[in-house]
Amino acid sequence: MKHCDLVIIGGGPAGLAAAVAARESGVEDILLLERDTELGGILNQCIHSGFGLHTFQEELTGPEYAQRYIQKVRDLAIPCLLDTMVLEITPERVVTAVNTREGLFQIQAGAVVLAMGCRERARGSLNIPGFRPAGIYSAGTAQRLVNIEGFMPGKEVVILGSGDIGLIMARRMTLEGAHVQVVAELMPYSGGLKRNIVQCLDDFGIPLKLSHTVVDIQGRERLTGVTLAQVDENRRPIPGTEEHYDCDTLLLSCGLIPENELSRGAGVEISPVTGGPVVDESLETSVPGVFACGNVLHVHDLVDFVSQEAEQAGRRAARFLQRGEERGRAIRLVAGKGVRYTVPARVDPRRMEEELTVRFRVDNVYRNAAVAVSAGGEVLRRRKKMILTPGEMEEIRLRREELLAHPEWGEIEISLEVAP
Repeated sequence: MKHCDLVIIGGGPAGLAAAVAARESGVEDILLLERDTELGGILNQCIHSGFGLHTFQEELTGPEYAQRYIQKVRDLAIPCLLDTMVLEITPERVVTAVNTREGLFQIQAGAVVLAMGCRERARGSLNIPGFRPAGIYSAGTAQRLVNIEGFMPGKEVVILGSGDIGLIMARRMTLEGAHVQVVAELMPYSGGLKRNIVQCLDDFGIPLKLSHTVVDIQGRERLTGVTLAQVDENRRPIPGTEEHYDCDTLLLSCGLIPENELSRGAGVEISPVTGGPVVDESLETSVPGVFACGNVLHVHDLVDFVSQEAEQAGRRAARFLQRGEERGRAIRLVAGKGVRYTVPARVDPRRMEEELTVRFRVDNVYRNAAVAVSAGGEVLRRRKKMILTPGEMEEIRLRREELLAHPEWGEIEISLEVAP
């Protein structure tokens, strides 16, 4: 069995940033494992601009953003095994992997960073009635076909789901000459960033139908059309609201699922809300020495935030290797009214840095609300927001000295105060 101080699983933006931060924090023995044939992850097929405004203070395409970190990894001589599939992680941090060069091999890791990213929700989990004709793709698959393979899935397009990938593909298909007839969204609000709604739909005259879903698919060999219908507050189709669209392509952008099969096998506690690991202020999971960051932890809206989070995971993994396990009292972070979840879910004030960024998402669209942080029966701080939406991640900051001054606090609640 091989031995390695730090094993990072995933060579996308999260894994790359974690590797760089760990090396800069003094970890020499690092190995990055990536199942694809090249580093960069999903960014390689995201050829549109809009990345890097927070991290590099300039607007980059996905491949350009990835290349910045790939170059750092190369400059620091961090070893990477590509085309390598990780099969298992044990609670003792034994990593089992396989590739065509070494065959099946095992690594005893001192610490592990999980950075496997996420996958798209497939048609099978959406319960859309109809046959299984050609012409139905997830939005990410269509993005790869167009941007990397040079293949157009179709010419007459309907998109179900208004997540960021679906919105971006509405614009991309239009620019490549296809006719995007409509984007339908089951929820009464879009799941994507406001800027993507404006730049990808409004600028191209593509209609967005909220509270609508696909209720039928026509065609046996090739898709010939779909039927949309409006849904009620319980997300059930309303009879009499059906609309038919002749099309040869249906793109599905109906949510992302963190890739946590390996995490579950390692005994990591998984959040039922995010689908990702439950972590503390160090981004350490319930298994000591196993850290998580990026979309495997919770789905992000900006890759810049993925990089920031991954850098923290890399630094804290380095600290674990240098100091060992040092867990103590933990304060629970509670998602209160209007808040779906928080990352992290618990905080040990003695281990946190001087200031900790807590990220969260809201459960609906709110206007003229305030984010409130409460502990010990009192409100610590409020921050007013003109608008909050589920598609955009929010954040608040906790100060170490404030938490250390109140050892009686057992939990901190983050909630919304909504004007009547």
